[in-house]
Amino acid sequence: MTTIKGPGIFLAQFLGENPPFNNLESICLWAAEKGFIAVQIPTNDPKIFDLKLAAESTTYADEIKGIVAACGLEISELSTHLQGQLVAVHPAYDDLFDAFAPAELRGNPKARTEWAIQQLKYAAKASQNLGLNAHATFSGSLLWHTFHPWPQRPVGLVEEGFKELARRWLPILNYFDECGVDVCYEIHPGEDLFDGQTYEMFLEKVNNHPRACLLYDPSHFVLQCLDYIQYIDFYHERIKAFHVKDAEFNPTGKQGTFGGYQSWLNRAGRYRSPGDGQVDFKTIFSKLTQYDYKGWAVMEWECCLKHPEDGAREGAAFIKDHIIRVTDKAFDDFAATTNDADFNKKIIGLL
Repeated sequence: MTTIKGPGIFLAQFLGENPPFNNLESICLWAAEKGFIAVQIPTNDPKIFDLKLAAESTTYADEIKGIVAACGLEISELSTHLQGQLVAVHPAYDDLFDAFAPAELRGNPKARTEWAIQQLKYAAKASQNLGLNAHATFSGSLLWHTFHPWPQRPVGLVEEGFKELARRWLPILNYFDECGVDVCYEIHPGEDLFDGQTYEMFLEKVNNHPRACLLYDPSHFVLQCLDYIQYIDFYHERIKAFHVKDAEFNPTGKQGTFGGYQSWLNRAGRYRSPGDGQVDFKTIFSKLTQYDYKGWAVMEWECCLKHPEDGAREGAAFIKDHIIRVTDKAFDDFAATTNDADFNKKIIGLL
């Protein structure tokens, strides 16, 4: 078994225009002061991290590592959640998701997809240059608008959607394999990979690609009423990244999993700061430790109630308190007997 690494923090929800959240060094110093020892870095803002340059220049990658290390931190993973979303976008969402792409590509879905695919390849090489072995992203979606179908789905629609999704991702997965980095899909509503069944359908279409791995985030499963503990039993061999994000689901006579078009504050299912929701993190950390998860525990803060700085401070302590330092001996070793073959045979009646 391996002791899980952490606490880490995903920086995406904390970046902003004002200090200390407006450059990599100052936000890393802030994270270290809160008690974190690693950062997961989003790659969509060149002012914080230049993804293309990190892929093309080992000197720049070394500079980034140096900045982070000087703050007393490590890099857990890079993230391309926004770019991964753009690998596959249904036309109904073009205008909304254009905001994730450079201005010159907006209104041009084909060019936007090509850009997104190249971004993922840059992320593979940048991760290699930074000495990382896992990468966090989204799958994108062509089918989400049909998840609760009316009228019913045409025969073969789902198969065609996953076939196309796999066609777009296979070259990316192959390049990540060349770079020695796992692609960790965050299984998430709004993506075509939103639960275990959809992940398995995708995995089949990419020929069980060894780099098609998982970012485990139980918060999304609470909102789907999915057994997030058994999920670990099913997929632990593919879990290579871990977001510590809490959630709660409190259905009423007026709304359930779909939320009634309400704000996050007024939804039956909503995300909370670590420890404030319903996720059984004690069992999660035990399961991941039991299955020898070797990665980081990274806090992702998304809470509609608590101030983010309080969430960060409490989240660092929460993760630290849940990490299990693995034992190097059995609790009953004090009563152990010697390894004696004849004695063993005598006990079971063979001598």
